[in-house]
Amino acid sequence: MIANLLLALVALIHIYIVVLEMFLWEKPLGRKVFRTTPEFAAASKVLAANQGLYNGFLVAGLIWGLSLGPVAGQPVQLFFLACVLVAGLYGALTVGKKILFVQAVPAALAIAAVLLKL
Repeated sequence: MIANLLLALVALIHIYIVVLEMFLWEKPLGRKVFRTTPEFAAASKVLAANQGLYNGFLVAGLIWGLSLGPVAGQPVQLFFLACVLVAGLYGALTVGKKILFVQAVPAALAIAAVLLKL
């Protein structure tokens, strides 16, 4: 149960990121979250939408893993959670430490819960 909740939380975080990157990148909320100027947001909107699409694939995989159940879904869950963890660690190293807490830590906690069958 805890593993499913944490996995769902990671999926919800990434749904939020998808919306920010694909639809709100140039809007005030998107610029505030990512600390960008209007000029930068306009120039990078295609790249941001591409990032959002990739985050959408992570969401799809997490939901797929959840839908398969705790036994059959475990390999799928662990794969997509590991993808989120690696992306979060890379983002924390290259963009900002906040990403560590927004993406990597929730993914790591979910991985631990899936492995411990919590």
